[in-house]
Amino acid sequence: MNKPANIDAYINDFPEEIRQRLQDIRSTVKTIVPDAGEAIKYGMPTFVWKGNLVHFAAFKNHIGFYPAPADPAGFEIDLSAYKTGKGSIQFPHNQALPLHIIIAITKWRVKKMITA
Repeated sequence: MNKPANIDAYINDFPEEIRQRLQDIRSTVKTIVPDAGEAIKYGMPTFVWKGNLVHFAAFKNHIGFYPAPADPAGFEIDLSAYKTGKGSIQFPHNQALPLHIIIAITKWRVKKMITA
């Protein structure tokens, strides 16, 4: 994969089914924070609003969602079905995207950014 110039280029580099999942995340976050900027940071699509808000990326078996630099405290039950790491969540391709979790975590990040 070449280094993408923007989120459109990043998304277009994947097969259709993965493109749709990435686009679903993009439109979901954009609905919550319509004035967020878009960038490629760390090689991943990133929403920027008062700093880095969330990142996301496609991998062979999952979509990574990164509400970094903070771990999403209070979401342990919602995330118990997913592999997580420090500041990362993996949504497997063989499962529906949990957009309700992406919405909740993005709103949580917005609140954290406001109070920071």
